[in-house]
Parts: sequence; structure tokens; C-alpha cells
Amino acid sequence: MKTIPDFQKWKVARTPITMVTCYDAATSKILNETSVDALLVGDSCAMVVHGYDSTIHATVEMMAAHTAATRRGAPDKVIVADMPFLSYRGSVDASTQAVSELMRAGANAVKLERSKGNCELISRLVEAGIPVMGHLGLTPQSVHEFGGFKMQARTDDAAQILLEEALELEEAGCFSIVLECIPGHVAESVTDALAIPTIGIGCGPGTSGQVLVINDLLGLDSRFQPPFARRYMDADQMIVRSIEGYCEDVRELEYPGEGEYKP
Repeated sequence: MKTIPDFQKWKVARTPITMVTCYDAATSKILNETSVDALLVGDSCAMVVHGYDSTIHATVEMMAAHTAATRRGAPDKVIVADMPFLSYRGSVDASTQAVSELMRAGANAVKLERSKGNCELISRLVEAGIPVMGHLGLTPQSVHEFGGFKMQARTDDAAQILLEEALELEEAGCFSIVLECIPGHVAESVTDALAIPTIGIGCGPGTSGQVLVINDLLGLDSRFQPPFARRYMDADQMIVRSIEGYCEDVRELEYPGEGEYKP
């Protein structure tokens, strides 16, 4: 069984880390039988599961429910749960309570976006024995500030700021950092500068590992295809064909057939 300390071992050994998002017990039960290193219960569930247009609609209650479901299906996996929008920007007591709910729901660690204003809380959590994953670059909870889902750290100055933020997160005690949608050379430079591992999404192969939204990986929505997300199957079309096959069998009185019911 893999654990949080394994992330540092993988970084030192240069063993690529694999992570995918997951939001429910049925899917996590399947993932529990795979070799994937960790599951991320991302606030992306607000978009891919609940149909919102951004992650800012996720709540602590929503994240705790998805974390608990994922844990029930995957008892053997490292599970990281996203801290949703503003849940870690209030009082210390409120932030700690939000973390408590996610950890009690089954998370092994929590993830929060950006470094500015968060390092004191991160240090406090780490001192309390709670592993924290950072997140820099395109931080989806800041989508309105960015003016949309856009590549970040495209200039030398912006890249330097991101590097400084990554070092701040490492100093605060983060065990790893997600880097999202930044130029590949910037991601590689940040990865080389850190003692802790980086998990990339949309920023090339120079990070310590990769994370993908499972809906993108499986091709569950052919209308949404991020350029960085490799589709390993066309699940939406496979589901459509299966449902149409079922409908046809029912209409042709071919289902249920002999052996599928008791006369």
C-alpha cells in the first residue's frame, strides 16, 4: 500500500508519479485495482459531476461527500482532497474545521491553491500532522482573476514569481505541488529547484509526475477535449452504443432472454 512518504521516495528515485481524479465509489473501486499511485478528489467535481461552469461552486460538504465515497471504493489508495473555494481563507478555526471534515471523510492529505496568504495555515496543518499538497500556475479557483482558463507563467517575471511561490510552499511544509498549465521549461526548472515532487497537468513531461481528470482520460465528453489531455478511450460513444443496444433489445423483445429471468 502506497503512502504519503512514498512521494518523496519517488522524487529521489526519479520514478514518475501517477495520479487521476476520482469522485465516486464505483469508479474508485475500479481504480483500487490499478497501479495508479494516488487519487485526487478534485473540486473539478463541481464541473464534471455537478455541471457548473467553474470549480468555485464546490463546497466543503460537497468535497467531503465525494471524498467519503471515493474512500469507500478505494481503501488501498492515497487520496488527496481539494480544499474548495474560500474554505482556507477565513479564520484559523473555520479553515481547520474544513480540513477536519475532509480528513475524517477519508482523505490522506488536502490540496490548496496558491501560496500567498496560505503559508501560515499550511505550516500549522503540517505541524498538526496533516499532509498538504500545493497548487500553482493555472489555479482554477482564480479563474475570474485570470480572465478564463489560460496558460500562466508565460513571461520571465511571472515564471520567477511562480518559482518563488513554489519555494515558499516547500518551506511551509508541502509534500508536493501540482503545477497546472505553465510552459514546459518553467515546470522543469521549478521541479529541478525543489526537493519535493511536482505533479504536472498541461505543462509537459518535466515534472515528477502527472495528473489527469478521469473524465478526460476516459473520453466521457467528446465536446470537451483539452489539448493536454490524452484520451485513452471514447467512453461516451461506448456508453451510447451500449444504451442503444439495450433499447433495441427491449423493443425487439430480445431482453430479457432465456436464463435472464425465472419463468
